[in-house]
Amino acid sequence: MTAFDEAVTRVHHEEWARVVAALTRRFGDLDIAEEAAAEAFAAAVERWPADGLPPNPGAWLTTTAQRKAIDRLRREARRDEKHREALMLFDTPEPLGAIDDDRLRLIFTCCHPALAMEARVALTLRMVGGLTVPEIAHTFLVEETAMARRITRAKAKIKTAKIPYGVPLRDDLPARVTGVLAVLYLIFNEGYLASNPASDAVRADLTAEAIRLTRLVRTLLPADGEAAGLLALMLLTEARRTARVSPTGELVTLDDQDRAVWDRALIAEGHALVRARLAAGEPPGRYQILAAINAVHTDVRDWSQVVALYDQLVHIDPSPIVRLNRAIAVAELDGPEVALALIDKLPLSGYRAYHATRADLLRRLDRRAESRAAYDRAIDLTGNTAETAFLIRRRDELSG
Repeated sequence: MTAFDEAVTRVHHEEWARVVAALTRRFGDLDIAEEAAAEAFAAAVERWPADGLPPNPGAWLTTTAQRKAIDRLRREARRDEKHREALMLFDTPEPLGAIDDDRLRLIFTCCHPALAMEARVALTLRMVGGLTVPEIAHTFLVEETAMARRITRAKAKIKTAKIPYGVPLRDDLPARVTGVLAVLYLIFNEGYLASNPASDAVRADLTAEAIRLTRLVRTLLPADGEAAGLLALMLLTEARRTARVSPTGELVTLDDQDRAVWDRALIAEGHALVRARLAAGEPPGRYQILAAINAVHTDVRDWSQVVALYDQLVHIDPSPIVRLNRAIAVAELDGPEVALALIDKLPLSGYRAYHATRADLLRRLDRRAESRAAYDRAIDLTGNTAETAFLIRRRDELSG
């Protein structure tokens, strides 16, 4: 990738949400906003190589997208009324509500409580521009076509029910924060272990943006324990980023990472947040427990403590993925055979971490043929290049 291509990619990531947010506020139509933004970026890809990167790429994109949107409104007779409204609003500033950040404002706007939680999270992941439909499908463990339909249905419900894309006020935030935190968590996870084989194995741009936005949420809602828990979880995970991929491009497991290169400042901040939540004396939520688990991982690791924390998490989130992660910890306490019995009946046949875990447990039990088959299945399901390299090496070691 050339330096120019990298600059254009960076602008796309930084400006997409802001452009879509601006158009959504002006025209009140999600489809128009998204399509006009896409046309503006396509125009940029065509013109910028010849004209050069403009001094203010964001302003260029916003102006171009607004013109594209108005052109489309003019072409569609059925949108005459919206066209007139758009022209009236074109130069009219709008109040920003409680949130002074375009990207976070758009996330809160899309996480409307009238939509089902999964629908609002999926739609918002698409709208913030960081994740594609395949990447979103990967996070939800569903087929791409099913996810595309889910997003389309969410948009249709917004239109049919006339759900307004109003800027949320401070009183609106508590009803929307659960969906917002879910969106930020999934954006972070996609950065932590990217599912697209064409991207970097670890996308620092996504993890950094998720952390930035989560800090803003915590500032807006300082009493929300889950916002603090999610921030702690992200910080403790991000602290290990530089140790997660080897110089040869292979994923490095937690046990094999060089702790000397971990970011101690992030770990200290994450630990402080976890301790503060424990001191609050409130029943912890999902993110707070996950943060506590990661705090143990970044300290002197006590597997009995990790299992006890997973027991708490299973009580509030008995999902198959949580049970899978609990079984990994159980393997360190009670052995791989006990753990294998726990995961063998989990409905995770399409989840690459399930097969990778089975492969490792079977390897430890010296059941090589079964382990090799499980590695093969995990490799088939893995898009991340560093993880694929790691799994291939572990599988090939079984032949030695």
